[in-house]
Amino acid sequence: MTYATVMVSLALNQPNHARLQAAGELADRFEATIVGVAAAQFASPLYFTDGTEAQRLIDQEETSVKRRLADLEAEFRAATKTRGGRVEWRSALDFPARFVLSQARCADIIVSGGESPAFSDAFSLASPKDLVMQAGRPLLVVPDRADWLDLRSVLVAWKDTPEARRAVVDALPMLRKAKDITIVEIPEEGDDRAEVAARVSDVTAWLARHGVTSTARVSELAGNETAAVQLERIAGDVGAGLIVAGAYGHSRFRELILGGVTQYLVTQTARCVLLSH
Repeated sequence: MTYATVMVSLALNQPNHARLQAAGELADRFEATIVGVAAAQFASPLYFTDGTEAQRLIDQEETSVKRRLADLEAEFRAATKTRGGRVEWRSALDFPARFVLSQARCADIIVSGGESPAFSDAFSLASPKDLVMQAGRPLLVVPDRADWLDLRSVLVAWKDTPEARRAVVDALPMLRKAKDITIVEIPEEGDDRAEVAARVSDVTAWLARHGVTSTARVSELAGNETAAVQLERIAGDVGAGLIVAGAYGHSRFRELILGGVTQYLVTQTARCVLLSH
């Protein structure tokens, strides 16, 4: 398994340098095509007018959106100018999440920025929450402060679920290039630690059969600490530059209401995260 096509989702109202850097590094490591994708939609004003004036406002705003999308294309092409012919650009006047999701069929992995806990604009950026739960592709979330894709130490946040199993498979190409890999499970109240240890050992053995060496770890019980806090502490202990995890929602009816650990992973700013759902 490899990544033959890396798609990077760009945003109008967020910095794009970090995600472009990570996507370029992925494309270089795997000799992949890199596809830049962006969309934005005209946001109707909160006041009403009609006739010629209304049309003038619509035309003016659509022109502005097209100009900003053109600026994003120029930024993308400048960042990928050494990639030769294996570069594509796709954009549209559309809701960003809807457009990126419609294009995800051509990608092996999608690279996105993180989610701001204070700002989200469905008219100008594709939220990683939308992408990870609906794209059917692994999502690499790259915080703005991550200036490179650091694979020296990778932490796999294990949970015996289909999502975590899928995440480890999706991450295999990167795990094969990582230096140190730690598989950790954070026990829940009432869990038998011997059973937890056996599960994590099974994962390390499975990886070994794929030529990947890893270390099994079971988190110690930590009082009232949440799983997210424990995961952050362990990531700091091992110096993780990347966390691999399954993505979970609270409700099958509305999966975009993310679970606590998944919410933390798309909003934290310290390291890259690969998520699969």
